[in-house]
Amino acid sequence: MEPSAREPLVRKTSFSYQTFPERAVQRLDKEYLRSLHNKRLYLAVFAAVLGNFSFGFALVYPSPVIPALEAHPSPALRLDQYTASWFGSVFTLGAAAGGLSAMLLNDRLGRKLSIMFSALPSVVGYALMAGAQGIGMLLLGRVLTGYAGGVTSASIPVYISEISHPGVRGMLGACPQIMAVLGSLVLYALGKYLGWRWLAVAGEVPVLAMIVLLCFMPNSPRFLLSQGKDDEALRSLCWLRGRDTDYAREYEQIKDSVRKQNRRVSCAEIKDPFIYKPLLIAVGMRFLQQLSGVTCVLVYLQSIFKKTSVILKPEYDAALVGLVRLFSVAIAAVSMDKAGRKILLFVSAGVMLISNLTMGLYIHFVPASQNGTIANKTLVSFANLPAEPTHYITLIPLLATMFFIMGYAMGWGPITWLLMSEILPLKARGVASGLCVVVSWLTAFTLTRFFLLVVEAFGLEVPFLFFTIICAANVLFTGCCVPETKGRSLEQIEAFFRTGRRSFMR
Repeated sequence: MEPSAREPLVRKTSFSYQTFPERAVQRLDKEYLRSLHNKRLYLAVFAAVLGNFSFGFALVYPSPVIPALEAHPSPALRLDQYTASWFGSVFTLGAAAGGLSAMLLNDRLGRKLSIMFSALPSVVGYALMAGAQGIGMLLLGRVLTGYAGGVTSASIPVYISEISHPGVRGMLGACPQIMAVLGSLVLYALGKYLGWRWLAVAGEVPVLAMIVLLCFMPNSPRFLLSQGKDDEALRSLCWLRGRDTDYAREYEQIKDSVRKQNRRVSCAEIKDPFIYKPLLIAVGMRFLQQLSGVTCVLVYLQSIFKKTSVILKPEYDAALVGLVRLFSVAIAAVSMDKAGRKILLFVSAGVMLISNLTMGLYIHFVPASQNGTIANKTLVSFANLPAEPTHYITLIPLLATMFFIMGYAMGWGPITWLLMSEILPLKARGVASGLCVVVSWLTAFTLTRFFLLVVEAFGLEVPFLFFTIICAANVLFTGCCVPETKGRSLEQIEAFFRTGRRSFMR
């Protein structure tokens, strides 16, 4: 990782806010991007996103486990409706606590060490669930794995954005979502062959692999510079970009940006548009992302499909939706750096809007004898109801749900995480990313806890019509508030918020 003595000296000129370079410099920028060796960068990203794999695995762990524990012979481990709901939802409270602590960990330990720290509660949480002798151990294990997920949710996107370059940052920024979806799919697959204790043991594998690999990965150059470790930052960038590239020029850009904001953000500085504008955008996107209903749909997916599936069993329908989600996130990954962030956000919100509206209108107008929701008043008893006669019109909510998940996975899923790490200023990035995660998971917990109450009181169509309104707000929010960051360096993005000049983003 030591830079070669023959490499060019680090240039003294600052390029941080040079947004109208001469043609020669523009040519050099393109040549520089083409000259980079990305293999080590990809390895570092893979090591980090194993934390997201574990997060996706832990998030849907209750899906196959709750039915098994509801029929468990031991009263100490048998779940009833009340304890089952807490077993499913308490994960989000742990994730909110993890996001809150990440506000401190990201700035004190750094992005990489914060991700590595998350392995401790994750390993302990899985061990508690694997050896659980009572419901208390199960719930504590869920809280700890949720806490680890909250830390990684706030740390991994920031780490990836800070070690990536503009040429691949969009693609790599979608990797956390891809790995989370992949982790969920692996859980569904293993759930058919392993018992609930062995599923918890299997959850330890990606966590241990992550911590071993991260021991050999560099820290973020931007974080190292903010800590005054200039030489280590230069070695880190050299390792990520390759010895025979002009990484010294990029180093100077980063260093100049860090020099301009080398202090932690203070309460007085929050009034600065440079701080509060990107913070409000990031928090607003996380809030609207959860209000669009994705967590509720995923949590109650099999229950809803119990009455809408025509050919396949609910668990197969859930896996099918998971595959669609994975495929859609992959599409977003390859198109983010070509089509741009905003166009994908518009398409994503539009697809979700149409899907939620279709679901709400279908439930409202189709007779209960055909849509099988028992007057749309309950979801809790789905698993115990007899199968209805086949009505092929029930394919409508199945397809609507699939398109909803597809729309979410193409834009408002991965891009929300990516933009959070791109637009937040370096001096506030650790605290602000943790705040975003807290807002996201508290919103998710509130929705999942009150979803069933709303369904019982007003009918199943009401939540979906509410989600439709939120998706319309997503379209407006994207058009009015979200900047296009495709192909822009983090320094250019910071310059845009610092000056308010849109020319910095051209």
